[in-house]
Amino acid sequence: MSIFEKDRIQQHMNLELLANQVVEGFIIGLHKSPFHGFSVEFAEHRIYNPGESTRNIDWKVFARTDRLYTKRFEEETNLRCQIVVDRSSSMFFPYEKTPDPLKPGNKFIFSALASSALMLLLRKQRDAFGLTLFDKSITVQTQVKSSTSHYKQLVAHLDQAYQENPINRETSAAETLHHLAEKIHRRSLVILFSDMFERMEDEHELFQALRHLKHNKHEVILFHTVDKAKEIQFDFPDRPYEFIDIETGESVKVQSSQVKEEYTRQMGAYIQHLRDRCLQYHIEFVDADIHQGYRQILLPYLVKRTKMYA
Repeated sequence: MSIFEKDRIQQHMNLELLANQVVEGFIIGLHKSPFHGFSVEFAEHRIYNPGESTRNIDWKVFARTDRLYTKRFEEETNLRCQIVVDRSSSMFFPYEKTPDPLKPGNKFIFSALASSALMLLLRKQRDAFGLTLFDKSITVQTQVKSSTSHYKQLVAHLDQAYQENPINRETSAAETLHHLAEKIHRRSLVILFSDMFERMEDEHELFQALRHLKHNKHEVILFHTVDKAKEIQFDFPDRPYEFIDIETGESVKVQSSQVKEEYTRQMGAYIQHLRDRCLQYHIEFVDADIHQGYRQILLPYLVKRTKMYA
């Protein structure tokens, strides 16, 4: 086995390991938070009642929280969830030639780890989940299942995607969402990770695709995945820069202070427009700053699932 192959195996294991750590930390945090009621249901636990069998007590949770919980086991699949991840070039900002899976420093690696954590939570709930990866077209489209082997296969797809060369991959979120609206099981939960940086001429079609999902009775959470400081607030020191479009290779040289005001104005207007359309179509719009951790991802999912099955 080559060193390269060993590194790939280690990176794959890291992605799965990190997802486990994210989920464990999230569930422990919920036990200690005002969302305690959510965590009992969501983590497949309920409070232990004296006199019950101790066979299903979760002693790991007891060691961390000093409270007794028993595990719940459900045979049925309650939910079908399709996790959709944008893998176009813009999602690899900030771009690094050798991305490190231990440091979710760009939008795709952040989305990959967030997706892995969500799939782990779905599997714990016996919910079924599938994965869609897309750039200009759909590159990965899996079935919806709930098994451990299926989870590992989907993590491997994410692992492979972030190791591929991200240069010159344009995006067509609208085409992908139109396809999913028709092809996936009706009344699914669709979770989308994307910066939604479509070409301006495609903006109308993008909104129509979001509307199509809702028309076909799907529940949708859009995690608007961005590096907020750089991409929204344009927080660059006042000096000359050459900005290169990673999708097309086009470049422009500017003094950051000369374009900041107009850039932030236009970006703010676009995001507000996107937010308004999501509100109009009853789509959950969630700001997902890659520097703010994973609670901002997992908690909105938990709340959405609770509402769907209240």
